[in-house]
Amino acid sequence: MLKPRVFHKSQSLFLQNKPFIHGSRGSRTSLSVWSVSPSFPNKHKNLRVGSSNNYSNNIEAVSSTNSISSSSSSTSNTSTPGPTTTTTITITTEVTEVVTENEDAAVEKEVEVVTTKEVVKEKFISVKATITVTLTVGGFLSHMGLARGLDDIKDLLGQTLFMELLSAHLDPKTGLEKEPVTGFAHRSRRVEGEIIYETDFKVPLDFGEVGAVLIENEHHKEMHLKDIVLDGLPNSPVLLSCNSWLHSKYDNPAKRVFFTNKSYLPSQTPSALVRLREEELVTLRGNGQGERKSFERIYDYDVYNDLGNPDSSLKLIRTVLGGSKEFPYPRRCRTGRPMSEVDKYSEKRSSKVYVPRDEAFSEVKQLTFSAKTVYAVMRALVPSLENAINDTNLGFTLFTSIDSLYNEGIKLPSIPSIKEPGVLQAILPRLVNALASGGDVLRFVPPETMNRDKFFWFRDEEFARQTLAGLNPYSIKLMTEWPLKSELDPNVYGPPESAISSEMIEREIKGFATIKEAIREKKLFILDYHDLFLPYVSKVREIEGTTLYGSRTLFFLTPEGTLRPLAIELTRPPMDGKPQWKQAFQPSWNATGVWLWRIAKAHVLAHDSGYHQLVSHWLRTHCATEPYIIATNRQLSVLHPIYKLLHPHFRYTMEINALARESLINAGGIIETSFSPGKYSMELCSIAYAKEWRFDQEALPADLIRRGMAVEDPTAPHGLRLSIQDYPFANDGLLLWDAIKQWVSDYVNHYYTDSTLVQTDQELQAWWTEIRTVGHGDKKDEPWWPDLNTPQDLIDILTTMLWVTSGHHAAVNFGQYAYAGYFPNRPTIARTNVPTEDPDDEVWEMFMKKPEATLLRCFPSQIQATTIMAVLDILSSHSPDEEYIGEKMEDAWAEGEVIRAAFERFKGRLIMLEQTIDERNANFELKNRNGAGVVPYELLKPFSEPGVTAKGVPYSISI
Repeated sequence: MLKPRVFHKSQSLFLQNKPFIHGSRGSRTSLSVWSVSPSFPNKHKNLRVGSSNNYSNNIEAVSSTNSISSSSSSTSNTSTPGPTTTTTITITTEVTEVVTENEDAAVEKEVEVVTTKEVVKEKFISVKATITVTLTVGGFLSHMGLARGLDDIKDLLGQTLFMELLSAHLDPKTGLEKEPVTGFAHRSRRVEGEIIYETDFKVPLDFGEVGAVLIENEHHKEMHLKDIVLDGLPNSPVLLSCNSWLHSKYDNPAKRVFFTNKSYLPSQTPSALVRLREEELVTLRGNGQGERKSFERIYDYDVYNDLGNPDSSLKLIRTVLGGSKEFPYPRRCRTGRPMSEVDKYSEKRSSKVYVPRDEAFSEVKQLTFSAKTVYAVMRALVPSLENAINDTNLGFTLFTSIDSLYNEGIKLPSIPSIKEPGVLQAILPRLVNALASGGDVLRFVPPETMNRDKFFWFRDEEFARQTLAGLNPYSIKLMTEWPLKSELDPNVYGPPESAISSEMIEREIKGFATIKEAIREKKLFILDYHDLFLPYVSKVREIEGTTLYGSRTLFFLTPEGTLRPLAIELTRPPMDGKPQWKQAFQPSWNATGVWLWRIAKAHVLAHDSGYHQLVSHWLRTHCATEPYIIATNRQLSVLHPIYKLLHPHFRYTMEINALARESLINAGGIIETSFSPGKYSMELCSIAYAKEWRFDQEALPADLIRRGMAVEDPTAPHGLRLSIQDYPFANDGLLLWDAIKQWVSDYVNHYYTDSTLVQTDQELQAWWTEIRTVGHGDKKDEPWWPDLNTPQDLIDILTTMLWVTSGHHAAVNFGQYAYAGYFPNRPTIARTNVPTEDPDDEVWEMFMKKPEATLLRCFPSQIQATTIMAVLDILSSHSPDEEYIGEKMEDAWAEGEVIRAAFERFKGRLIMLEQTIDERNANFELKNRNGAGVVPYELLKPFSEPGVTAKGVPYSISI
């Protein structure tokens, strides 16, 4: 305790050292303790007590260790949370001059000093704060040099993190925000990859509920803040889940605000948090100026003008996607990089693509595989393969050569540019092995489809089955019109009539029905890539080593519930002075017809692979979701319950998208070099967005209805009657959809009890408006955008978003290696025309002598096949820190009993879904998921172990 000092003659006025006392507030925090002594000798004996304001000195001292009161407690870091009493001592010293006359009439001045003391006891709560910082390879413990030394000193002094506790409520007397309670957190201990910081606060009893914490990182390096726990307050402990990178004050002097885990609609925000809520959103929006820095958390929009690299080569100029009627597209995150020196419409490329700091991968994800491995494949594996294979256009001459990829593998020569040994083993541990003789060998793991049936890819029934239970179950459609006819301009693309005739179809389905009966009874289905691909045929054929057709493939639904291929049509538009060419191919009972059918099937599979990767996968999940993420962070506060619902579904998506623009979909990237549309791949993706993408049809039920694969039926399960009863993707997907929708309904109805709350929620309305008019601004005038006026409107919108990021993405992503790891099953590119298109004698003779060689030449080259297989192995992998839907409850959801109970019900439904899928896969009556050599359909099983498993539904699009 600070006590009034006894004045001595030798004393003078000087500044005393003042210890930092947690809980000091206002001007008191800057008051120093002074020692006061008269600067003159006290020689006079006759002193009178008087009252005067000539001299006064008010000193306020706050007790620290041992207070006068017996109820006082220590403010040291070892204090126990709970109520305490702090004594405030006010010392007033009054100095009065007394004037007297002596016998000689001389004037004498005397001084009277009166000291009074007032003791006021104030009640406080002792609050202990525990801050957990994740130990990271690239974080604040990794740097060396002078800055590291200074940071170590700050740790020793207990000055690592400066914190301010903020009350959730205004001062009832003044109507202003209450003064914060401040203090420094000191490093306490290290536990299993985490650093624990602690501090104690003296919080006044009238402080009220803590609503937020301001925190400043005194280090020179960022740190990853996991959470803050406040113990000692009413309803303790109070948890603030941060999971955020905390920038150094030397990068940005602004303090970070972290709110408690409670959720509030804007109209229900505690009074003292309103300003902070609004200011945080302003910070996240940025000002749209300048190049973004790596530590920033700014979310803004831009068009796709960074796919090309014109500064490197004019051949790498690419069309800007988005912002035009010709090439509409969703928006991406703005990086602010300068424009190209060669092409004023293109953004410069750089070695690091900005994403808001908290969108970056966790270090577990970075260090295990991640999409950065794809970049490493391009920079390390491809050059090594080129050295091993020599001829980049060289194909496989025998099917046994393909088999050798899984047996002997490919010996990879060392690359001079890669100095470190074992680099390839590090980035592809499942595929690259070290040889005893030195060097590496690339040896692929046989996919489960190949393990069960080596010739699975050859069978027509498997070709048809995979349209329902394979990698791309989103393309198959019910055929509703006959005859087939193109909608393209016949003056440009030739006659619109199909080469598939009624006679051809009826010959195949003879004994079952006529073609009219088959259409009426919903027995005919189609894969239709005719009008989408045909406009690009002439462009793509100018690229060396590839070709393209428009295609249609027809299927018949058998009484067993399986599909049987009926016909394939390939079309070339008029080009190079030649008229339109088209031909229909059918399963055949003669050798020539059989091999022509197999080659035509390879072309269709290449089309389906391209459409799957560009549209079903990239466009409809990755690309369409990025605007949702940007708008959510710009318009919904972290306090908003809808933000908290969406957040786990958006984890890591922006970083994987940025890396895709860097290595996958960029000019000269993996998609362009290994898929049929080549350098026009992303243009074609834009055209698909213009023609096919509608938010209201991204919901699974609406998508099935749009494709004719289901009709509404209130009496049927899920309210839908499927056109094909044994449709594994739809059957499992609808169970997952219903589980998600029920969870969203429980969540939304808890916070929005009536439509007025939805309509008056300014953040929510701004969020939905920005998604429609900015994020997907090229479609802002479309009439099909849902309204947002009722809780049910919100439930439908959110369920669609959550389905796309979880179920939809899982269905088209995690089976990539299982179904395409043996590339003849799903070739990504067709390199040669069918031998019947304008054949010369040499081509035809070669086909007749050795049709197997013709098919192999059509397949991808050795470089293309091995590169794609390696990439698909990566993209099909689950990270060890994968977060599966419904597996773990978010901290914010656990705050309230209602939401916690709703989540537990949701998790229970997902566990039941797992059991149902197992039962279905064991049902021999379901021919599309059970049979000799048939791989069971598990892509929508919610949970999985790490690695390549062909199952598991993560919350988010994280790979």
